Amino acid sequence: MTISAMAIAVAAVASAGCTGHSTASAAGGNPSTTMPSQAEQACLRDVTRTTNNPDVVLLDSSFSEAGTEVIVGVGPQRARWRCIAYRDGTTAGIQSLTDEGAL
Repeated sequence: MTISAMAIAVAAVASAGCTGHSTASAAGGNPSTTMPSQAEQACLRDVTRTTNNPDVVLLDSSFSEAGTEVIVGVGPQRARWRCIAYRDGTTAGIQSLTDEGAL
């Protein structure tokens, strides 16, 4: 990779981080293969504990100074769960986003 191509790639990554929104899903809703942030990892950990299901994937996240909203897919059907992660590594508001009345 040339220096100018590397500079463009770095600038693109830096500008993507400034939007305040991070989409962790690849095209088609498939989970991303990038390394989750600390906030995302905290939610993955705590959703795993809450659901007692180790089959979790990061679907989406949205950064905010108040806390990062993380959407986690659980199980083979990727049931959506919401979690808020804070800078200190704690989480809150873990809840299922599925229509449990339809189950």
